[in-house]
Amino acid sequence: MKLRFSTGIAALVCVLLASCYPYDENSGRKKPVKKPEMTAAEQAKAKEEEAKKKAEEELKKKKEQAQAGTTPPEGGTTTDTPGGTTPPTEGPKPTTPEPKRNDYAFANKVPGKEGFVFSPYNNKVVDVRDIPSGTLVQDPTYPASEKKYFRVP
Repeated sequence: MKLRFSTGIAALVCVLLASCYPYDENSGRKKPVKKPEMTAAEQAKAKEEEAKKKAEEELKKKKEQAQAGTTPPEGGTTTDTPGGTTPPTEGPKPTTPEPKRNDYAFANKVPGKEGFVFSPYNNKVVDVRDIPSGTLVQDPTYPASEKKYFRVP
């Protein structure tokens, strides 16, 4: 009788302990694989490749326009060829225009707190004490790679 009783108590304790263990709902799902972050040299190389691709695409567009006779190529010399088309020569690479003052959102002031503003991107409080009004500031709640900027009101 004591053997049955102690076996029953042991089984009951095991069931109670097993029911208290937290269930992992994500055990069946695959974990997302993180890409390794690029080093500064790799990022610079990627930007250079993008700039080269853009320049090549613009050059192709200019050649197509020149062949169609719509517009002459800019910055290049032209020569007469038997087909009547004028092939463009490579000109200077186009530069990206500087962002204008109105391109960035203004932050909103936090009522009752001097020198603090709400970020226009995620409404988190940002400390901008000792920063003059109208200054372009990078949002510290985002990593530098995302480059979220706003102006101080």
